[in-house]
Amino acid sequence: MLSYATIGVTDLEKSEAFYNELLAPIGAKTLIKMERIIFIGKSMKEPMLAICVPYNEEPQNCGNGNMLAISPGSKEQCDEMYHKAIALGATCDGEPGQRIPDVFYGAYFRDLDGNKIVFNHFG
Repeated sequence: MLSYATIGVTDLEKSEAFYNELLAPIGAKTLIKMERIIFIGKSMKEPMLAICVPYNEEPQNCGNGNMLAISPGSKEQCDEMYHKAIALGATCDGEPGQRIPDVFYGAYFRDLDGNKIVFNHFG
């Protein structure tokens, strides 16, 4: 059902490098690169992350209550990718841990522009 999700960034090249390195362990890479938007994912047939400089040329900002959730496949991969995000310059917004017993595990961070992201695992 989800085709792609878009987040605004201030530096397209810097954010592309951040997300390509961060998401490489789950097979994601730049798939489409245009002047102000880049699509990153595993294939054109799977959900993608789009990063863009806002079309209206206003400053990028993060929506209150907005968050992007990425499921890398296991709790261990959530931990690994969270720590990698922090090493790449992201900030912690909730350390990895079980949030709902036996149901939801999450590791929250804010990317280079303050966008809220969670690596999560259900089950």
